Order: sequence, then C-alpha cells, then structure tokens
Amino acid sequence: MFYNTNSVRVKYAHPQSVADPTPPPARPRRRRAARPARRALTRERIADAAMAILEAEGLDALSMRRVAQALDTGPASLYAHVDDKDDLVSMLVDRAAGDIPLPEPDPQRWQEQVKDFVRALRATLARHRNLARATMGHIPTGPNALACTNWLLGLLRAAGLPPQVCAYAADLLPLYGGAVAFEEGLMDGALTPAELDAYVAEVTAFFADLPADRYPHVAALVPFLMRQEGDERFEFGLEVIVAGLAAQAGRDDPGPVQV
Repeated sequence: MFYNTNSVRVKYAHPQSVADPTPPPARPRRRRAARPARRALTRERIADAAMAILEAEGLDALSMRRVAQALDTGPASLYAHVDDKDDLVSMLVDRAAGDIPLPEPDPQRWQEQVKDFVRALRATLARHRNLARATMGHIPTGPNALACTNWLLGLLRAAGLPPQVCAYAADLLPLYGGAVAFEEGLMDGALTPAELDAYVAEVTAFFADLPADRYPHVAALVPFLMRQEGDERFEFGLEVIVAGLAAQAGRDDPGPVQV
C-alpha cells in the first residue's frame, strides 16, 4: 500500500500479476496489404468472365479452366453453378438473345418486323466473337431465347400463317441470321482488308479462266457471282424468305407446307 499526494489510497499491482506485453519482432517486418474479400461466385459473374474471354480470344479459348482462372478460383468452384462448357455456352447464347429488341407485334407490319428481328439477331451475334458458331445445332432453351421464339411465333400467327409454317419459320429465320453471322465470323481477324481483296481477286480470276464450253453459266455470270456490296446479299436472302412466308398466309392446312 502507498498513498499519493492527495492521500488517495491506491492498490499496487505486483509485477508478477500482470501479463508481459507482446515483444516486438526481432527484425522489422514488411506489412502485407490486406487482400480484398473474394466476391461470391454467381452464374452472372461466370457469364461475365466467359463473355469477356469469348470476345477477346474466341470460342476455342473458352473453357471451364480458363474462366476459373479469370475469376481467380478453381474449376471445381464453377461446377456448383455451371454444369459444363455446353451449359456455359448456352448461358452466353441466352445473354446475347436478351439484346434483341422485341417490340409490340404489329400484324400490319409483320414482314418488316420479321426482317428487323433477323437483322438484330445477326448484329447481336456479330458483336460476340465466334458466338454464332455455337448456335449451329443449338436448341435455345434459356429465358431470353424462349422470349424471342415466343415473340416470333406470336407475330407470325397474328399475320395469319398456318401453325406448321409458323413453326418452320421460327426455326428457319434465326438459322439464316445465325448462319450469315457465322460465315462472317470465319473471316474475323483471319485476313486484313487488303488480303481479303486479294483473295477475292484471285477467285474472280479463277472463275473467269474456267472453260466457257464446260461451265458456260459460271463464265457468263462471273461479275454477278463475285459482287461484293455490303449487306445486299443478306438482304436479298431475307427478302426471299419473308416473301415465301407471305405466300403461305391464309392457308387452312395446319399440316406440312405444300410447295
């Protein structure tokens, strides 16, 4: 016991009753930066990473391992959210389908609305490198793709097309838009514009040199066969398909199309 100058009684703590302070390190230590908390994996985050890889490196570079690497995790973590690469690609196809505008169907303008739909589909696939290739042989079952199919079927039915024509058209129209985007994607980055022009000139010269007696029609139509006028060929095909559908309007036969 001891007393301070103000005569206030204070208890003295014996040194052995107090824990020793933690000693400093024997040598200076470098402070480690705190690692940011890892964000939880979701299908949305996985799709974001997969789409970035697809657009930067192409479809062949896309794999579960590559996506896991981009997300700083292991492939096993992805399988809690995605079944396999096919499921991953289906996610990307459905995400792209969500970018296609679906206006209120107008039966009076159904032909132009169908054309606008196919144009938008082609443009959407073209924005995502190689994704059009993944749509070949792919049955769309995601919510965005189903919304597109349902919209197209509703528009064609309102236009008076028979049920079987509607069903075939709902398959044919996206197939056409996807096939054009796929073909265009084959040249994506493969050739420079100058190299492509040189290739076209080479093929044109080849056709022009064919024996006219054996290939008279090819020889006669070389300038038309090799015509390159932007979207003219795409629009021609779209016009032919839609005109063919219009010819089926009003049919009573719900069965296979009669040609």
